Amino acid sequence: MTASIRHLAPTQQAGRDFIMRGLTGEIVMLNLLRLRRLADYSANPELAPAAPISGAEAFERYIRHTLPFLRDSGGELQFLAQGGSWLIGPESERWDLVMLVRQRSTQSFLAFAQQEAYLAGIGHRTAAIEDSRLLPLSELPLERVT
Repeated sequence: MTASIRHLAPTQQAGRDFIMRGLTGEIVMLNLLRLRRLADYSANPELAPAAPISGAEAFERYIRHTLPFLRDSGGELQFLAQGGSWLIGPESERWDLVMLVRQRSTQSFLAFAQQEAYLAGIGHRTAAIEDSRLLPLSELPLERVT
């Protein structure tokens, strides 16, 4: 059995592809998140709490840290929900949380994601997440599909 590849941050190629898509207007980021049972702060010990916490608790710390920066950049957390196993999809795959984050543009998303103050707390996300997927979405007009 081979170890599965974890996806925790975009690759340089994925970042270039995202920019090259040339998305205009608002974008929505679909986040699928698989949390660790216990948070792993080994990469950011300066953020580690005195006692061990769960991945869910670490992710809550990340959200509390992030929301002010997201809102200041014109973004908003639109949806946060508990996930689980697929109804249609691989039976062995599960996602603990699903999140939709709306940002007014690609540029405002990139500016938000590069803020030093925001990045100072991203270690909570790293500690919390075992695996993730992030899919940038561009809304289609409904009249196009009706």
